[in-house]
Amino acid sequence: MCMFCASIPAAGAIGAKLNADQRKKLASGESRSETPIAALTAGTIILLVVGSVIYHTVTNS
Repeated sequence: MCMFCASIPAAGAIGAKLNADQRKKLASGESRSETPIAALTAGTIILLVVGSVIYHTVTNS
């Protein structure tokens, strides 16, 4: 498995964990600011998918 393909599920898992932790802190009142973790995770995954497509297109030609 290539570097891009392996990092896509890892980025999703890390983003989900960070989002869940942030929601718990907001619900308990520990934190007042909300960082858009879900949007940042989605953007990261999209960039990794694009990188994977480019990598597999160029190397398999």
